[in-house]
Amino acid sequence: MKPIYIADYNYPLPDERIAKYPLTERDHSKLLVYRDGNVSEDRFYNVGNYIAPHSLLIYNNTRVIQARLEFHKPTGARIEVFCLEPLTPHDYQLSLSSTIGCTWKCMVGNAKKWHEEDLELSVESLQITLRVSKGEQRGNTYAIHFAWGNNSVSFAEILDAIGELPIPPYLNRKTEESDKTTYQTVYSRIKGSVAAPTAGLHFTDKVLHELRKQGIETDEVTLHVGAGTFLPVKTADANEHTMHTEIFAVPKTTIEHIIRKLGKIVAVGTTSMRTLESLYFIGCHPENPSVSQFEPYEKEYTLSVKEALLAIVDYLDATGLDTLHAETQIMIKPGYQFHLVDQLITNFHQPQSTLLLLVSAFVNGDWKTIYDYALSHDFRFLSYGDSSILTR
Repeated sequence: MKPIYIADYNYPLPDERIAKYPLTERDHSKLLVYRDGNVSEDRFYNVGNYIAPHSLLIYNNTRVIQARLEFHKPTGARIEVFCLEPLTPHDYQLSLSSTIGCTWKCMVGNAKKWHEEDLELSVESLQITLRVSKGEQRGNTYAIHFAWGNNSVSFAEILDAIGELPIPPYLNRKTEESDKTTYQTVYSRIKGSVAAPTAGLHFTDKVLHELRKQGIETDEVTLHVGAGTFLPVKTADANEHTMHTEIFAVPKTTIEHIIRKLGKIVAVGTTSMRTLESLYFIGCHPENPSVSQFEPYEKEYTLSVKEALLAIVDYLDATGLDTLHAETQIMIKPGYQFHLVDQLITNFHQPQSTLLLLVSAFVNGDWKTIYDYALSHDFRFLSYGDSSILTR
């Protein structure tokens, strides 16, 4: 496999260019427009001017959970538990709706101060005492069991009551009350992410209404964004970086919608991109709904995109399912052959990140043209920053 030197994907990003807060009006962010090697700019509320009529816009409807929990030992030592993904029940919705207890894969702050004893926290608003116990350690995470002894209270209600929304670490500030609204997309509805699909933060109900008036259709997928989205590439050769795995769900009706719109698919964000592109490979083996990191590069694939998507529909019909539940570790990097996505709406990403590799792959290596323009024209970067629409 040809080396991809991550040092080639570096650029200067001064701290003052990282947007610490969003604009008051989401859809007034700047919009960089890239097509055929040319760059221009506009405002996000005009994004529909750069999307062909009858296109299909796919966005990620995941909702960020208040995943950070703070406990104190009797000695006063502070222990932070950061919920990453459910272990038992493994399904996000089943775990969040559980009223009898659940176990999550968590990062634990100050773990050395937490030995075998259970920790407790009184949640007066719900009239419960939350008890947590530390289980098996795997790498830098632990299996953490939660119990609260009240069958009328769900784990989601507990997180809403005492959890803190986990805003990105590079904002270098504490979560504020306003983040509970501004760090969610207007169409978020399925709880599970620990980071927002930030390309969608620019959309408003008005923008979506205008797009539909222009004949641009919309549909949704669900990919729960994990903390791995912030992991930097630490290897000199990006091919040696281990991608994180994320769980996603796509309704059969959405797959059928995509089939009808092939050639005019617009992905909102890298999470929607990873989900959509993973569908092709799952269609090549629908009985095994997962995509490994380098699967796209390991062999030649003969199925057409339509054939692969129809194979998923046939599999769902045969198994009596109405939604594909799958997981992906896909790494979209230079040299990747795109199958479904024709346009990408995305923010500006960190230097030397897998997301920048994805952008480079999508624009056939021309990422520096885009980022040089953004840096020299006062664009705001990262999660709360400005947006772009890229056409391959």
